[in-house]
Amino acid sequence: MDTLTKTNYHFAGQTQVYHGKVRDVYSIGDDTLVMIATDRISAFDVVLPKGIPYKGQVLNQIAAKFLDATADIVPNWKKASPDPMVTVGVRCEPYKVEMVIRGYITGSAWREYQKGARLLCGLPLPEGLRENQRFETPLITPTTKADEGHDENISREEIIAQGLVSKEEYEQLEQYTYALFKRGTEMAAEKGLILVDTKYEFGKKEGQIYLIDEIHTPDSSRYFYCDGYAERFEKGEEQKQLSKEFVRKWLMDNGFKGQTGQQIPVMTDEYCRSVSERYIELYEKIVGEKFVKADAADLEARIEKNITEYLKKEHP
Repeated sequence: MDTLTKTNYHFAGQTQVYHGKVRDVYSIGDDTLVMIATDRISAFDVVLPKGIPYKGQVLNQIAAKFLDATADIVPNWKKASPDPMVTVGVRCEPYKVEMVIRGYITGSAWREYQKGARLLCGLPLPEGLRENQRFETPLITPTTKADEGHDENISREEIIAQGLVSKEEYEQLEQYTYALFKRGTEMAAEKGLILVDTKYEFGKKEGQIYLIDEIHTPDSSRYFYCDGYAERFEKGEEQKQLSKEFVRKWLMDNGFKGQTGQQIPVMTDEYCRSVSERYIELYEKIVGEKFVKADAADLEARIEKNITEYLKKEHP
């Protein structure tokens, strides 16, 4: 299977490279970032041993679409997408928190609630909630942004008290988060989907706040299908969803939760292809267009050529 699981490029003007869980980010000069969405897949903060065909293209193209569709709400870092798996943009200083926003109680929040937790990032939760129930108003539940290991939940008050973000800027980040989630919710509804929860990352350059990284992709968001949501909720059944949760569920069903000593289950080619098909289905559902598979015969060379040609035009 043709997948891109690692990169090791040397572009003109390159100053550093960062290999994240699923993205490789190349710094060009002082002000440009080249972000490559690889086909790596992570769950429980662990990078799984095999890549997923077309996953990088799916994520990059969904993110590019939503960045363009929300640029009127908040400036974002994207300048161009010279390859189906690449976005080039403005280099910002990232805030040390991620803005997670939840419209429904599900996933890790539900697991904590089941254990008896009634505070989520300092926010009180009422008694009697049921799995996948909609909150009256969406909750912002930020996390710290860990360079390594797990991101940790943190409250608004702790963020401000620790000086991670000033009170004034944090309030601005909250406003942007609510507005982006509202837009994402509306766009999802047009496609028969519910945007359940998502996360946004922000950075700053020359005093200006920018939206950075990806948005509204299946790696950063969870979607339910509108059709049948109410019936399933009433019966206490699992929701039909579009997100990476199906990968986490497969891992949990096979005894893996990212804990020390646990073995990652064997990822057969057939399993990887099935995950790829889910990502493509997700693209087509979220974007509302047919997914066009880019030529994957020599991914490394194609990406290098496209980035190099773009940088030559931008930085002659």
